[in-house]
Amino acid sequence: MTDFAVVGDEFLLDGEPVRLLSGALHYFRVHEEQWEHRLSMLRAMGLNCVETYVPWNLHEPRPGALRDVGALGRFLDAVGRAGLLAIVRPGPYICAEWENGGLPAWVTGRFGRRVRTRDAEYGAEVERWFGELLPQVVRRQVGRGGPVVMVQVENEYGSYGSDGVHLEWLADLLRRSGVTVPLFTSDGPEDHMLTGGSVPGVLATANFGSGAREAFGVVRRHRPAGPLMCMEFWCGWFVHWGAEPVVRDAAETAGALREILECGASVNVYMAQGGTNFAGWAGANRAGELHDGALSATVTSYDYDAPVDEYGRATEKFWRMREVLAGYADGPLPGLPPEPVGLREPVRVALTGGAPLAGVLEVLGDPETAESGVAPTFEELGVDRGLVRYRVAVPGPRQPYPLGVTGLRDRAVVYVDGVRAGVLTEEDHTLEEPVAGPAGVELWVESLGRVNYGPRLGEPKGVTGGVLHERQFLHGIRARALRLDAFDEPGAVGRVPFGAPGEVGPTGLFRGSFDLADAAGTDHAGMELPGWTRGFVWVNGFCLGRYWSVGPHRPLYVPGPVLREGANEVWVLELEGAGDLFVELGPGAPVGQGAPGGVASG
Repeated sequence: MTDFAVVGDEFLLDGEPVRLLSGALHYFRVHEEQWEHRLSMLRAMGLNCVETYVPWNLHEPRPGALRDVGALGRFLDAVGRAGLLAIVRPGPYICAEWENGGLPAWVTGRFGRRVRTRDAEYGAEVERWFGELLPQVVRRQVGRGGPVVMVQVENEYGSYGSDGVHLEWLADLLRRSGVTVPLFTSDGPEDHMLTGGSVPGVLATANFGSGAREAFGVVRRHRPAGPLMCMEFWCGWFVHWGAEPVVRDAAETAGALREILECGASVNVYMAQGGTNFAGWAGANRAGELHDGALSATVTSYDYDAPVDEYGRATEKFWRMREVLAGYADGPLPGLPPEPVGLREPVRVALTGGAPLAGVLEVLGDPETAESGVAPTFEELGVDRGLVRYRVAVPGPRQPYPLGVTGLRDRAVVYVDGVRAGVLTEEDHTLEEPVAGPAGVELWVESLGRVNYGPRLGEPKGVTGGVLHERQFLHGIRARALRLDAFDEPGAVGRVPFGAPGEVGPTGLFRGSFDLADAAGTDHAGMELPGWTRGFVWVNGFCLGRYWSVGPHRPLYVPGPVLREGANEVWVLELEGAGDLFVELGPGAPVGQGAPGGVASG
């Protein structure tokens, strides 16, 4: 029986001091059939441990509708087979640049400001969810022959609140649920963050990207004893749509890692491999020092400028960090697994069928609501990812006045009497041309991702204020949702009445097919959508995520396991302006193209 413990200033594994050399790899951002290869890459880099978050909203998108909770257990089993230890960060809040910080939209919609506090009703939902999740962790703890050596209490709580009662309750819940390995918290190395986020008797760790000696000095002011660990060593950063990418120098990153290890500390490289925000699960941030400014949505790629890139390949940063880690290894580092092979021959996929967005909504959408005085939010409609069509009338006769939306989150394509009138955002929320009455108005509103960090966590999506004509609110609004996961239902897209794509117009669902002769030997591909504006794309029913012409992210990553020998199918859901009626598949981005940039930590 193996034992892992915190004793004095050290971690002990079976009574012997051990330094945790960990790397973050999120099972939900990597296709399951590629886990083994990516874990082998971490071992080859010189790591002995892997860390993962757990997104509640992925596994319970609607109350009681559990979805593959066992994926965490299968991942931990793969970690064990790879000869690695494991750190699990179950939340319930995780940040992670993930939609809503991992909290289900139905939870934040119901509890609002009460989430992440001692609120009894919120706590009851967390306890129920942990009852489903934690058995996957408990039976894979190191004392039971599994790889799990530590479990986190909440996540970066000191960046959000100071409810010590809530944190102590969560720590107790983990213990009552059977977690016997050491617990820990992780926060920025600042006094107010460590004061707000630490729990008496629970190991406190720090998150930072440089300045290890100074950071650990702050930790020691709060915790004179205990192992030092950087739980998130930010070796790169994430990217926002429309922002300039920022790449961290490989040599500088390796030097910052060396400083951590010279302090005698353990480390978790965030991210060792980033992966991909498939299926529209990318989060968003608010700009500004207090994270309450304009919305910046996170791109589909979570490459993170990590040492192992989105495609599973070693970058220059990998080799520089490997040199540092080799000096702390017990023996020679293992060799690398075979490099992933991209699609050998480029493929142009003609989109031969199309259906207008209204027709797709008619088949796949929820029933339209009855008229109401105010527009229901996405949360009130039970929608996490997707879009909602709002319909309202401008009474008449009346002269032309400005028409706009208050509290628009996040982006709306607006039609007046069936004619496209413009695209509105939270900041640019009034149509350029005034509207006369009577008129019928449609607003197709899309969420670009819920905030995952800061005080605006959990804010609702959709029309959260109202539709204004001059200063007058327009009432009698109907709403109809098109959920992104409606496309996942078997046979659903087959019910859509496709016609000639050239007759569809600028928005709609388009499809095409292509053949592959050597899919079995292909680890990945990259997809380009020339001239297309914004939407989502699927290959063989697997949602690759959002594309958007504002960049900088392209191409979209296509996991090889979703490709088939023989016939393959592509769906493109365009929400703003269709391009050429084809998409292109190729070998993917060059090694090291990943580009971090953003405003908040992991």
